[in-house]
Amino acid sequence: MAKTATLTIRMTPETKAHLDLIAKSMRRTRSYLASQALAQYAECEAEILEDIEASLKDVAAGNVIPHKEAMRQVREAIALAAKTGRPE
Repeated sequence: MAKTATLTIRMTPETKAHLDLIAKSMRRTRSYLASQALAQYAECEAEILEDIEASLKDVAAGNVIPHKEAMRQVREAIALAAKTGRPE
């Protein structure tokens, strides 16, 4: 069995009731469902933070397109798609 740690949390009675309903329906424990949900949330948030850090490094290194240029490119792509009926 994988190592685990214990975390105590507080939740509203409504959230607990929802968790109870889901757990019963899925034949799982509240603890299992909460653990899975928290793992997914933590993974997603960690990826977002990694992307933000990478973006900040790009900005610091000057690897950016000025806003006016980016908007020019967007408008150009929209105009081309409207003209041809397909995105490029």
